[in-house]
Amino acid sequence: MNADAYRRLGIPDRAILAAEAAESSVRPVFARIEAVREANQIRVLSAMRSARIAESAFGGSTGYGYDDRARDALEAAFAEAFGTEAALVRPQIASGTQALALCLFGLLRPGDLLLSATGTPYDTLAAVIGPSDGRASGSLADFGVRYAEVACAPDGGADLDALRAALASKPRVVYVQKSRGYGPRRSLLAAEIAAVVRTVRASECGADVVVDNCYGEFVEDTEPGFCGADLVAGSLIKNPGGGIAPTGGYAAGRRDLVERAASRLTAPGTGSHVGPTLGLSRLLAQGFFLAPHAVAESLKGAVFAAAYLTAAGHAADPGPFDPRGDIVQTLTLGSEERMVRFCRAVQRMSPVDAFVSPEPWAMPGYADPVVMAAGTFVQGASLELSADGPVRPPYRVHLQGGLVYEQVKAAVMLASAEEETDR
Repeated sequence: MNADAYRRLGIPDRAILAAEAAESSVRPVFARIEAVREANQIRVLSAMRSARIAESAFGGSTGYGYDDRARDALEAAFAEAFGTEAALVRPQIASGTQALALCLFGLLRPGDLLLSATGTPYDTLAAVIGPSDGRASGSLADFGVRYAEVACAPDGGADLDALRAALASKPRVVYVQKSRGYGPRRSLLAAEIAAVVRTVRASECGADVVVDNCYGEFVEDTEPGFCGADLVAGSLIKNPGGGIAPTGGYAAGRRDLVERAASRLTAPGTGSHVGPTLGLSRLLAQGFFLAPHAVAESLKGAVFAAAYLTAAGHAADPGPFDPRGDIVQTLTLGSEERMVRFCRAVQRMSPVDAFVSPEPWAMPGYADPVVMAAGTFVQGASLELSADGPVRPPYRVHLQGGLVYEQVKAAVMLASAEEETDR
C-alpha cells in the first residue's frame, strides 16, 4: 500500500494503518474474487468470439435499425455468456426497472397473477406493479394483473416451503430479485435461484421465472440463465456495461419470451427486428468485454469496506467473509446526519463532481427522500462508485460499484476518518 499517495488525498495516518490491517485480513477473499473474474472473463471472451463481433459493424444504424450487424452479434454474445437462447440488448432501455417492466408487461395479461418469491420488490419496481395509493399510473394493477408475494426466510433467502404453498394459486410469472435492493435482506446466490426454479417446475403450475439480475451479473461464476431462469433482465449502467456503456438495458432468456419483451419496447410485429444503435455499439461491446474485470474491482472494494468499517464498529452487511450475490455493501449508520456525511465523503473521492455536496431529495419512484453520492462519468451508473439510500430509519447507506479498487478504499478511509474527527 502506497501510504504517501493516500496522504496526498488528506487521509490521516491512523486511517492508513487501519486500511493496511483490513486489506491484509481479506487477501484470501480477494483471491476468490479474482478466480471468479478469470472464469467470467474467459466466458465473455468466448461468447464475443463466437458471435463474430466485428469492428467494421460499429458504425451503428439509424431510423428503424434494420439489419444492424453489431447489435445482432452483441445480443448473441450476451445470450451465450448468460446461458440463454436469446437476448435483447438496447440503448433504448434506460434502466433496469424499464427492462423488467418490458418483461412483466410482455408476459402478463389481465387476470394473471404475478408472484414475488423474494418478498417486497424495491421501490421503483413496486410502482410498476401498482402504486400503494391505488392511483391509476399505467401499472400492472391498472391492467388487471394481480399480485402476491412470499416473504423471505429468516436467513434472508427464498422460503421454498412458503413458495410451494403459494404456487397452488397458479401464478403466471414468479419474480425473483437477486440483489438486496434497498431492503434489509441479503442477496441471493445462483444456487438459491436454481432451487427456486426447481420448486416452480416441480409444482407444474406452468409459471415462467423472471429474475431481476441488477447488480448481480458476473459476481459469481454462473448466471441465472444457467440455473434455468426463463427470463433475466438488468441494466447496462450497472455490471454488464463495464463502466463504459452510456445507457441501455437487456433481457435474456427463452427466445419466445425475449421477443415478447421486445414487442413491448418497440411494437408487436416488429419486436426485436428494429431499434437503431446510433453509433453506441462500440461502447456497449467494449463495456461488456470489460465487465468481469470491473465487477471484480467493485467486489474487492466492497469487501475492503466491510472489513475496514466492521473493525471501526459499524454494522456492515454482508460481512467481509460472507458469500456475495451482488455488488451492494450495506452500512447501517443510525442517523440522517451520519448517513449524509458518509455520502458526502464518497462524493469528495469521485473523479467527477468531487466539489458537489449531496443533499437528500425527492427522487422519482421512491417513497422517501434519497441521498446519493454519485460522482460518475455516466449519470446514475451503479458500477461506478456510489453511495445512496432512502433517508429513513435505520438509515442504511448502500455502497456499490467502483471501477477501480483504490477509489473505494480512499473513499471509505476518508469517510471513517471524518467521523472519528467529529466524535
